[in-house]
Amino acid sequence: MSILQSGETVRETYEVERHLGEGAFAEVYRVRHRFMGRQAMKVFKAVGATLKETEDNIAEAILLSRMRHPNIVEVYDANVLKVDRGSYGYFTMTYVAGGTLERYWRSFGADLVPVAQVVEIAKQICRGLAVAHASSPPIVHRDIKPQNILVGYGGDGLHVRLSDFGLAKAVNPLTLLVSAKGTLGFKPPESLENHDSPAADIWAIGTTLYLLLTDQMPFPLLGDRDVADANRFLRPMRPASIYNISVDAGLESILFRCLASDPGDRYQSATELLNDLERWNADDAAGLGAARSTFTAKSSAIAPPHRDSGADAQSLACEALKAAVDPAKLAIAADLMEEAMGKDMTVRERYECHVRLWRKGIMHVSTASFGEGNAKSLTRDGKGTP
Repeated sequence: MSILQSGETVRETYEVERHLGEGAFAEVYRVRHRFMGRQAMKVFKAVGATLKETEDNIAEAILLSRMRHPNIVEVYDANVLKVDRGSYGYFTMTYVAGGTLERYWRSFGADLVPVAQVVEIAKQICRGLAVAHASSPPIVHRDIKPQNILVGYGGDGLHVRLSDFGLAKAVNPLTLLVSAKGTLGFKPPESLENHDSPAADIWAIGTTLYLLLTDQMPFPLLGDRDVADANRFLRPMRPASIYNISVDAGLESILFRCLASDPGDRYQSATELLNDLERWNADDAAGLGAARSTFTAKSSAIAPPHRDSGADAQSLACEALKAAVDPAKLAIAADLMEEAMGKDMTVRERYECHVRLWRKGIMHVSTASFGEGNAKSLTRDGKGTP
């Protein structure tokens, strides 16, 4: 049973709207602050925790509050809430209606994510992570993967935020290493010796890049029974261009350096990787269009497809269009359309420009001239199908 229920009010301030997901240690909800609008609330599962345990749980919130950056989720509040079942530690943070990078990637179906978009996503990840790597001593995220990266839209387009710093930790100032944690498929060879460093985060970004570009993981995944087996790293990594002709030599070189088996051969920080990504010229990949995946469905290697309990993309898109005829509801309309775009690529292609304007507080001409009853006329078939 979930800790919180839809419609419940927390601390006389937050109305619980719906359950978004959960991990081993916490549940995440979409809540509405009575004054500040929608936020995401992370509630830790340890009931009746001691003060020390609660402080340990919200250490992630404390860390995030010290690393303010547009490409890192922002923390607003951290405290303890009380419900019938007991007391739980929580913190609230940025709510991103579009959801995770995994959902964004899966929304492309049999198409690969365009190379220029992949590079833009990687650059924004690096800008956020650079703040952690530039700390003294450096902070290692230790669990970079598509499920821990949030993708939304701002007035200027795609807006990526790095989230879930629950495993983040500062390195030992002498060795510049920290014990290895995180998801096996995104961990480098040295993690098998219990070593992590900023270079391990670079490996995880490289793995994510490779996945977005090819719909495949660069190396076979480790299973529970062969966690100490390094055989998956023995074969050479197949060039990403084999699976995606839009990957040019410059981007291929960046991938190989990110995924070098020796951590000393990798980029040593997110800033170093960002510099090379900034030098990469998107014009080199222009005109090639969206490549078709060599697979009929997105790989399930990173996780089974998420079963979303929310409304389908078409219904959300129509709801967004109805809300957008009211200038006071443009933010709500943008949230709804972002959620729809994360489920269906055709919705994103049709309505991304709407969301950009709504985020700026501007009504799109196609919705400004229509009443709520005519919102469905903006879809192709009048039945809510974009």
